[in-house]
Amino acid sequence: MSLINRFRTIVGSKQEKPAEPPPAEAWADRRKRKRTNAREGTRVLIVDDSPTIVAALRKILRSAKYEVLEAGDAETGLEILRTQGVDLVFLDIVLPAMNGFAALRVMRRDARLAPIPVIMISGNEQATEQFYANRIGADDFMKKPFSRYEVFARIEQLLDAERVPQRKAAQATPA
Repeated sequence: MSLINRFRTIVGSKQEKPAEPPPAEAWADRRKRKRTNAREGTRVLIVDDSPTIVAALRKILRSAKYEVLEAGDAETGLEILRTQGVDLVFLDIVLPAMNGFAALRVMRRDARLAPIPVIMISGNEQATEQFYANRIGADDFMKKPFSRYEVFARIEQLLDAERVPQRKAAQATPA
């Protein structure tokens, strides 16, 4: 039972509780739906100082035949973006030295980097991080821990007709 449902039970709320499907059914529904991957060879940069997160994302992305580049800090990530062609970035918010918000601002102010879609990632539960990330030009936000399904669902939302990750139209202008 979710925390909200427990609260409703305790305070005696008369609102209808939404039916929660059993986990087995939820997995079955996900597996029935055909996933649309980005084209094979899509270059994805992971910027995160956690070797565990980098390893997990690397494994997930390589399973779909994406080319994975890695950086343990924002400065290295920005250098990779400037020198190598990248189609999509997973950018952690909490990084040593320059944080992910500052790195995103740099990207959005650079005409060469501004078109690259960015999915911000964070282990922090603060909803304000998601709002702020979107406001300064992130294309999506993902909380840690994340599932394989969520990673591919976030990528799929950014794909154009040729299965190339693109910035969301409403946010495509540099900050």
